[in-house]
Amino acid sequence: MALLLRLLLFCLWPLGSLSASEILLVGGDDQPGIRSFVAALESRRSHDQVRFQTVAELPRPGQLKADQRLILLDSAALEWRLAESAGPPALAMRISRVQAEQRLGKSRPAFLTLLWSDPPLARQLRLARYLLPQAQRIGVLYGQHSHFLLDELRLAARSLGLEIVAQDWDDPRDSRPLQHLLGNSDVLLGLDDADLYNSKTAKNLLLSSYGRQMALIGPNAGFVRAGALASTYSDQDDWLAVLDQLLDHPPARWPRSLYPARFGVSGNQQVARALGLEAINPDAAAKALAEGEPTP
Repeated sequence: MALLLRLLLFCLWPLGSLSASEILLVGGDDQPGIRSFVAALESRRSHDQVRFQTVAELPRPGQLKADQRLILLDSAALEWRLAESAGPPALAMRISRVQAEQRLGKSRPAFLTLLWSDPPLARQLRLARYLLPQAQRIGVLYGQHSHFLLDELRLAARSLGLEIVAQDWDDPRDSRPLQHLLGNSDVLLGLDDADLYNSKTAKNLLLSSYGRQMALIGPNAGFVRAGALASTYSDQDDWLAVLDQLLDHPPARWPRSLYPARFGVSGNQQVARALGLEAINPDAAAKALAEGEPTP
């Protein structure tokens, strides 16, 4: 009887090991932040083999095992995977809609899933309406690489009873388009376009908007720290949660693109006071916005 039991356990052992996956995280550099992310994923996926390698340490994508799960952590890793179509499917993280448009255009390789880093437009609009219920005209600056977002933005605004006032800003050194937009809007909504919202333009954007007692929503949590009123964002735990969920399924079932379902709200209380607004309760705001999220 004991011999039969050992024989049965021996036969079943390979079946139990089939559920384990080899997860390879790829980045351009070996940095402490990346190591922390890898360690956090390892603790969540203790039944899988999780490891990190830099692009320089890896062969061409086509030389990797087809059943590996590839997680691309930065632009260097994305470029390495895009070098050839052969190779395992990959999930690209830390890429925005605008960055993808610049790099990929309308093409989306079948082997690639994109996990967006910028806040969803509809969610940002709902945040603007939640914090500023009287605002109707949403001012939006756009550039060469973010123009494609306008149709989606207008559609989302229409469902909320809001109006998008769009202004092309092809030369951020010229303040006239910004001033024109501020004069025709109730609130400014920032698109996550690094050509428009960066360290060089931040001072002009923030001083100009608050000179007119107008709030800036977004484009990201970093800009909130710099002086924007508020933004939605997803942190490392939110990214890990969606990654953990995706890894429970074969890559063939991964969507072509998605946003993390979990998110928080970042608010600048000093700016809220300066604009004569009530203090921002991030938890209450996030809960209210979550109730308006589309259901799968």
